[in-house]
Amino acid sequence: MNQWSNAKLCDVANLVLGAILFFSPWIFALAAGTQSQNAMGSGIVIVVLSVAALFAFAVWEEWLNLVVGLWVVVSPWVLGFQATTAMGVHVVIGVLVAVLAAIELWMMNQNPPTQSTA
Repeated sequence: MNQWSNAKLCDVANLVLGAILFFSPWIFALAAGTQSQNAMGSGIVIVVLSVAALFAFAVWEEWLNLVVGLWVVVSPWVLGFQATTAMGVHVVIGVLVAVLAAIELWMMNQNPPTQSTA
């Protein structure tokens, strides 16, 4: 039961991080364009995956959250907005999302769900 609670806390934290990323163009006054579009789009994906994980947990949601978190980390270099406030926001939130998803995946591997043999 404790791991279930920890998994829920990770999902709620990712939900909050996704919302912060979505609103970051307004919170941090990011320039309009690619950096703002990436922040809002990635934020929406993180929020949707987190909500889905809260209501109906599945392993694939955590893997997708890990991938999206890693995308958010590398996107400033791929999309060309290095050395900006947007880069810092993306890297910090992306690392946190990826780490939380990795922690959940690790917790699942420590105590895999038992299957009945009936």
